Amino acid sequence: MNVLSYLVTLLQTGLGSLVAYLAAHVLLCLLPAFFIAGALAALFPKEAVTKYLGRDASKWVSYPASAIGGFVLAVCSCTIMPLFASIYKKGAGLGPAITFLFVGPAINILAISFTGVQIGMDIAMARLFLSLVFGVLIGLLMAWIFRKDDAEHAAETNHSQAFARQAKVPGRVWAIFGLLLGVLIAGTLQVGLLTRSYLSFTFADTWAPGFQAWLDQLLPPNPALGIEGVSAHGVLLIVLLFMIGFAAWKGLNKVDEGFTGWTFAALGLISLTLVVASFKVQAVAHGLQIGLTGKLFAEMILIGLVWWVARTQYEAYELQEWMWEMWRFVKQIIPLLLVGVFVAGMARAIIPATWIETIAGSNTVWANLVGVLFGVFMYFPTLVEVLIAQTFLSLGMARGPLLAYLLADPELSLQSILITNSVIGRKKTAMYVALVAVFSTLAGLIFGWVIK
Repeated sequence: MNVLSYLVTLLQTGLGSLVAYLAAHVLLCLLPAFFIAGALAALFPKEAVTKYLGRDASKWVSYPASAIGGFVLAVCSCTIMPLFASIYKKGAGLGPAITFLFVGPAINILAISFTGVQIGMDIAMARLFLSLVFGVLIGLLMAWIFRKDDAEHAAETNHSQAFARQAKVPGRVWAIFGLLLGVLIAGTLQVGLLTRSYLSFTFADTWAPGFQAWLDQLLPPNPALGIEGVSAHGVLLIVLLFMIGFAAWKGLNKVDEGFTGWTFAALGLISLTLVVASFKVQAVAHGLQIGLTGKLFAEMILIGLVWWVARTQYEAYELQEWMWEMWRFVKQIIPLLLVGVFVAGMARAIIPATWIETIAGSNTVWANLVGVLFGVFMYFPTLVEVLIAQTFLSLGMARGPLLAYLLADPELSLQSILITNSVIGRKKTAMYVALVAVFSTLAGLIFGWVIK
């Protein structure tokens, strides 16, 4: 009976984390981020990034360009490797290519936004800033240490011809990117202007408080483990998510061949769900209270503008490519993410907090190095590492070692090391791994000191 009770508790913890995640974080955070990632992958010309990465280009141009390249191309830890291999073989200097390899996964729009929502904007902004700074430093050091090899590589690839092509980013791409970023910020930024209810009304009914009590009993919230629970509003949003999933599967799997009614149904449901998620809904003693927030008005305006710009400024084939890239990201990441949320939720109930507190509960060199080593041997796909980090945080890990883990996980996984070795060779890979380990540990230490 005790074993059965324990298994039920594990199942409730895992499901509670998953349901709360679906209701609270997929919508206003991940849905816009997937559209941004797809738009940047499909609409942003890669030549506009890679033409600046040649060995002889100004360091004031090549390193900042390579540092923001991962963000522009919306790469994750799995897609950075072929892009890194491609730009290096086409003639990118070793330093800029290494900077691109290091920074790309860390400042992925999905990873940064999800880190901010799940763990906190302090970790998200530190991850962004320190990844940029240390990525450039690691690239500069690699270029200097292997300067002879880099010169030979430049001569072999004749990079001056490879990067001669002119390219620029059209204004309409910046417009759609800015609007989508606005949708993301409006949905996640916690400021009074957006979160305040400017008008509210209550539906008098007895079902709402009773339904909420049943939900709390079925999937109990547990603040100590970081489990938020689910509301009646959340249940509605989850139902809408399932409807989106069905329509998207029917309408986006072959969107590269043309739009169908299912495609527009999926996009319409997504827009509707983002709007519904922006209401402030709360079960009260005598019914259901609904508030019209600043977030709601902002989302309606921004989503309307996205539809208008897409309709008037883009050809059908461009929109098809955008939707196909977005759907590719969804299929690649969401299944792993859902499994990760469920497993991470159960891990919170299994792992004794004393273990985490003992190993990485303080901001020491050893604690930060442990975070780095964990990233090497326990690789998790993009965004799942954020969920694992959230689990460790709830179990007592200090925020410095937590940042060290988040920096190292996408860079130093065993498969990434093997692929890097095949591109630049054993000596360069060994030096790169050593530099990433040192700088990630240093990043955790610095962050831990700053936030004291």
